[in-house]
Amino acid sequence: MHPAFLYVPGERLSLSELSAARIDGHVVEVGDAYVPADLFEGPDVRASAIASLVQPGTAASGPTAAWIHGAGDSPPGVHHLKRCVERRIRAVTSARLVFHDTVVPPSDVLLIGGIPVSTPVRTMLDLATAVHRDPRVLTWMDRLAEVFPDAPEAAGETLRGMSRVPGSRAGTAVLERLALRKR
Repeated sequence: MHPAFLYVPGERLSLSELSAARIDGHVVEVGDAYVPADLFEGPDVRASAIASLVQPGTAASGPTAAWIHGAGDSPPGVHHLKRCVERRIRAVTSARLVFHDTVVPPSDVLLIGGIPVSTPVRTMLDLATAVHRDPRVLTWMDRLAEVFPDAPEAAGETLRGMSRVPGSRAGTAVLERLALRKR
């Protein structure tokens, strides 16, 4: 997506100007930004809308990556990032941003709209291993499985091949249920 189509409040237009344009039907909200109303809201638009939150060395993950991949209409209330470089980084967090200091390997990262995002299978795996801590991720898993029906089975195979992973039993059970739903 060309940056000219992305309106971040406070850059070219103020929030009040963008709100007025939204009321008039010229723009729509996508995440933290606005885009022209007739622009197709694809993964590149969603990724670009949160570009200001994704710091160098991090990748969108969990519910944020699921939303970018097309799971759900509205973004998560809190965005999730993971480290995608080997070295430690000092990520800036806020009430709207959670940083997970575990590495996502380069093979599990896609560049969407210029933003690093975990792949659908890796996103499903991350959500599955978080379900024991936060059952709200079940909604994101269901939505992601609708968009990528093969992701639960692939994530389940990966999870079964891993050892000593907290939450793997609960995650495996959910992934198996989602994989059966596909059949």
